[in-house]
Amino acid sequence: MVKRLPYKRGFTNIFRKLYHIVNIEELNVLGQEQEVTPETLLKTALIPDLNRPVKVLGNGKLDRPLTVKANSFSRTAIDKIVAAGGKAETI
Repeated sequence: MVKRLPYKRGFTNIFRKLYHIVNIEELNVLGQEQEVTPETLLKTALIPDLNRPVKVLGNGKLDRPLTVKANSFSRTAIDKIVAAGGKAETI
């Protein structure tokens, strides 16, 4: 049966969460001392819509202190935001 239907192999997790991914280096285009929310990310075209939650990853370097509000953060993203003098707040 598996040889006849190879596309039916594997497992699809129907409960997985899909996130809009934003890296730290992409937040440098925003203004100084600005509060970053999913709505501001939508206005600057860093995410396409608000249908999914936002996850901030720690790829890159942050130049300015920002208050970032998102649904999820990686550990390195939190460390880099705090090191730049900002705050990471979970929605």
